[in-house]
Amino acid sequence: MLHHLESLQDFSKEELLAFIHRAITLKEERLSGVRHQQLAGKTVGMIFEKVSTRTRVSFEAAMYGLGGQVIFLSGRDTQLARSEPLKDMARVMSRYVDGLVVRTFGQEVVTELAKYSTVPVINALTDLHHPCQILSDMMTVVEKKGNIEDCKVAWIGDGNNMAHSWIQAASIIGFELVLACPEGYDPDAEILAAAQEQGAKPITLLRSPEEAMVGADVVNTDVWASMGQEDEQEERMKIFAPYQVNSELMAKAPADGIVLHCLPAHREEEITETVLESDQCVAFDQAENKMHMHKAILEQLLMTK
Repeated sequence: MLHHLESLQDFSKEELLAFIHRAITLKEERLSGVRHQQLAGKTVGMIFEKVSTRTRVSFEAAMYGLGGQVIFLSGRDTQLARSEPLKDMARVMSRYVDGLVVRTFGQEVVTELAKYSTVPVINALTDLHHPCQILSDMMTVVEKKGNIEDCKVAWIGDGNNMAHSWIQAASIIGFELVLACPEGYDPDAEILAAAQEQGAKPITLLRSPEEAMVGADVVNTDVWASMGQEDEQEERMKIFAPYQVNSELMAKAPADGIVLHCLPAHREEEITETVLESDQCVAFDQAENKMHMHKAILEQLLMTK
């Protein structure tokens, strides 16, 4: 059965946990010297309108690590730059490759490609969702905490695409999530309301980062100005200053709490050097786990299409 990954909402709790546990197994096997060849003879097309370092390299390394091949196309290298209809592009690319990994601006691009594609389409980031990243993040939490269902997760900062995928993850898997966002920078109201109705545990939006930190097993933050928001950087620096994850804020959380950051980090902006380099911060384990999670996603979707 053809299955796309447009957002986490496309999957059940059991399916999301299966991705996590499979990624952990693939990681352990790689470390023990197992050579994976599950996707030998398969090719994935990577269409990136938004530039990337970690996402591109981790997906390419994942596909090569499974014995497959990669064709990378930047936005200017495709007919997207010449306004070819997405449905035409999807139907043509589907005849060349076994899956499409898409990193773009509008969620509607991924949705349209998935509608007409006859191979799996994987959302590697849009302005609305970042599902693969949050799967990697949850994998890291499971490694460090044993499970995620019993954790309280705090999101500090912008109600952006990362926040949206964390909100959906909390509602599906059933862990407590508290978001602290400045007024005017809330997550999408429809996504939040749907998750609050569906979730087994509270999903709460606050203004106070200090309040959000109380009892937080996992503290998560992201840059204050995402790609495409560079002209807002100066204004956002002022508005988000009270939301910096620093030693004073971390003191509000349990001593065994862990800190996540999807990177790249703007040190001394959303997170301080001290916190990023502390033993509580697992950002670099989190970054490595992108590759293992991408393996699990590629394996599952490309082998069952």
